[in-house]
Amino acid sequence: MSQNLYPLQFEPILKERIWGGEKLKTILNKPIVSKITGESWELSTVQGDVSVVANGVLKGKSLMDLIDETPDAILGTKVYERFGKQFPLLFKYLDAREDLSIQVHPNDKLAKERHNSFGKTEMWYVMQADADARIIVGFKEDSSKEEYLKHLHDNTLVSILDDVKAKSGDVFFLETGTVHAIGAGLVVAEIQQTSDITYRLYDFDRVDAQGNKRELHVDLALDAINYNKVDTQKKYETKVNTSNTVVDCPYFTTNFLPLENKLEVAKNGETFTVYMCIDGDFEIEYDGFKQAYKKGDTVLVPAAINAFSLSGKASILEIYIS
Repeated sequence: MSQNLYPLQFEPILKERIWGGEKLKTILNKPIVSKITGESWELSTVQGDVSVVANGVLKGKSLMDLIDETPDAILGTKVYERFGKQFPLLFKYLDAREDLSIQVHPNDKLAKERHNSFGKTEMWYVMQADADARIIVGFKEDSSKEEYLKHLHDNTLVSILDDVKAKSGDVFFLETGTVHAIGAGLVVAEIQQTSDITYRLYDFDRVDAQGNKRELHVDLALDAINYNKVDTQKKYETKVNTSNTVVDCPYFTTNFLPLENKLEVAKNGETFTVYMCIDGDFEIEYDGFKQAYKKGDTVLVPAAINAFSLSGKASILEIYIS
C-alpha cells in the first residue's frame, strides 16, 4: 500500500466541553452543531477516538489500520523503531469560551504505572485571543506540596499560580507536572503526546447542565505536580520560507513556517510530518497529487513521501519527531 500513500486529512472528532463555544466554526470552519464545542481532535489514535481518513482513495480508513498495514511508511523508520505501531502524538484545536479547569498531567513513568499510558507533554500555539485573555502556567514562586494543599483547601489556589497574558502567535510549552489552565477567550492549536490523562485540581466550582460538579483528582495529582516556578513561553524566529524551530523536545519538534510562494521539501523517511495551517492557505503537490488547505486544516504527510512542495501564502506549524 505504501506506493498509494499521499498527504492525508482526517475527519475532525468534535468534543463538547462545559467551557467550549462556537469559534471552532466561526474561526476555523469546523462542522460543529453545538454551542459548547471545546475541541476538534484533528489526528488521534486515543482508544475510542481514532481518526478516519477524509480524503482520497483511502477515505474511510482509520489511522490505526493504516499504521498496522505499513508502519514504516506511515510513521517512519525511526518512529516505528521507538514506538512500535503506536502513533505517539495527538493534535487538537481548542476554543475556550470560559476558563478551562486548573489541571496537571503525569509524566511517562507515573502514567505508565497508573494508566498504562504515555505522559502528556504538550504545547499551545495561540491562534486567536480576546482582549485581556490569559493562561495559568505554573507557580508564581517555588512552592511545596504543603503550601499547595493549604491554598487548595482555602479556595485560594489561583493566588499562588502564575497568570500570563496571551496574544495571537504566543507559544507555551508545558512539560509534564506543570499546573496549567487555558483562559477564557483563547483559540489554540495543541500538540501533545498521545494521552488523555488529566488530573483536575480545581474547576472554579462550576456545575454542568444537570447541576453536577466535575470530578477532581487531588490525591492523584500530588505526586505529579512540579512545585517549582517554570518558564513556559517560547520565543521563535519568523524567517520566511524557513522552518523556524519553536519547540524541540524528546517527544516532538515543532517549527513555525511562514510560507511565501513555493517551497520544496525533502525528507529522509525517518518520521511522519504534520502540517497545521494557522493562517492563510497553501497547497501540497506530490507525484501528481495536489490539494489545497486553509486555516484550521491539519494534514499528515506519511514518512514514505520524501519529496513534495508547499505553495501559497500561509502561516504553518510543522511537526515531526526528531
